Amino acid sequence: GIPWPGGTMDVALLHGLLLLLILPVLLYRHSATFHYFCKVTFFNIWVLTMATLLSPFAAIRGRCVENMKLLCAAIRPLKHLYGIKIKVMGAEHLNLKEPYVIVCNHQASLDVMGMVEVIPKRCVPIAKKELLYMGTVGWACWLSGIIFIDRQRTGDAIDVISQTARTIRNENVSRRNWVGGRQGVCMTLHLLQVPIFPVVISPYWDFFSIQWRRVLVGRSGLPVLPRIETRGLSPKDVPELTETVRNIMVDVFSEMSANSCRDWPAELPLLPSTGATKGTDGTWHEEDTTGTSD
Repeated sequence: GIPWPGGTMDVALLHGLLLLLILPVLLYRHSATFHYFCKVTFFNIWVLTMATLLSPFAAIRGRCVENMKLLCAAIRPLKHLYGIKIKVMGAEHLNLKEPYVIVCNHQASLDVMGMVEVIPKRCVPIAKKELLYMGTVGWACWLSGIIFIDRQRTGDAIDVISQTARTIRNENVSRRNWVGGRQGVCMTLHLLQVPIFPVVISPYWDFFSIQWRRVLVGRSGLPVLPRIETRGLSPKDVPELTETVRNIMVDVFSEMSANSCRDWPAELPLLPSTGATKGTDGTWHEEDTTGTSD
């Protein structure tokens, strides 16, 4: 019989469709760059989707600190989906009724997975103003009581932090400052006279690298270091306080870097009661965090 031309085209089309289905799977398994961008894209889509779904429920309650529970619950599954084991050490230090400040370092967006594990109740981030304009993500953050500041205007940012500090005292609401600029927060602390708890997020080098386009399974450690007292400090003590906190965190970060996050110490290092410690250079970004537990 005479061959049907359409049959050849159908077979070719079928092969093309199969190739389109198989190609992404092959790239995901064998291309580190494609694998990296897939996981980063999934992370962003997850956050956007959760913010879109949860915002109506948060809007019913109105803007309040309690909505932070919804955001934290939406972020926690990501550690399981990415195969990242998170170990919090020294969490007992945060079992306080009084207001306190948490200061943590910042490396990448993955930090949120660790922070939701250690963030205390009634603790609300202070975020950069740009986050407010990220669609439903910004709306969800606003409904959760997050305070937005313009980091380009240092004076205005410090005013917001100072106002937040008064709220901590008056309403027993904690604030987690997701901003750079330790100086502004420390200037506020000497007025509050509240303790500081440094939290160090371990390096991601074993499983995450933007430079090398790598996202693998791994584990992350978050040691909560013993409190640093600020009671009795004056404005002239702020620079020394700032350097003390930074050097302590850099020392712990460097130690964890040397261990490649494989063997974390069972005991947390003791902090000096006064004076600054000698720090080592490290590649990281500092973030300032304040908080209190109910």
